[in-house]
Amino acid sequence: MNEIKSLEQRPVGGPGPIRRTALHDTLVGHLRDMIIEGNLPPGTRLHEGQLGEQLGVSRTPLREAIKYLASEGLVELVPSRGAVVKRFSAKDVRDMLTVLQTLEELAGRLACETATDAEIAEVRALHDEMVRRYEAGDRMQYYKLNQEIHTAIARLSRNAALADMHAMLQTRLKRIRFIGHEGPEKWAAAVAEHQEMIAALEARDKVTLSEVLGRHLTKAWERVREAV
Repeated sequence: MNEIKSLEQRPVGGPGPIRRTALHDTLVGHLRDMIIEGNLPPGTRLHEGQLGEQLGVSRTPLREAIKYLASEGLVELVPSRGAVVKRFSAKDVRDMLTVLQTLEELAGRLACETATDAEIAEVRALHDEMVRRYEAGDRMQYYKLNQEIHTAIARLSRNAALADMHAMLQTRLKRIRFIGHEGPEKWAAAVAEHQEMIAALEARDKVTLSEVLGRHLTKAWERVREAV
């Protein structure tokens, strides 16, 4: 198959051929979104030929993208079966959320102490855009902004070890966190918790922000446990 000439995000309405600017990064993002949204459910075997034909790419860049997703923990490379979308057990999910909760509670306390006013304003801007995406019913963009906010708070802790561990767990939990917003009541509850977060961060109230982040992760488990 000839290499595709240019690359752009997949069109609204589902998977389709993609073209090239940064082939590897866009393929990784494209496949990651398909896993998050459930177009490639846990346990699905990733057939390079079928996916390559669907996306309009050759096997070599697709294989590299799949390997990268395996390094993130979203895909497993299984002997005799090839690449399979990772299936996490309920215990796996609970264990990861427990550690993520501890990291975010600490990150919230540290961020209140170390973040500049300009950095907090940037998180507020992410939050406001996230709320606009919620009001528009744009679930994927809402989700991505939601994750950016959690990443930003971890980064503002000024603790590289914390931020690195947080990034690894957050990546592995992408699909789980996405399904935590399914249904209007769960989604509204998650938004309300984020409202509390941004208020506490702006007030530099580290006790409240740590408590809200911890509660948010506890609620995240309650929202997803029946689905895992």
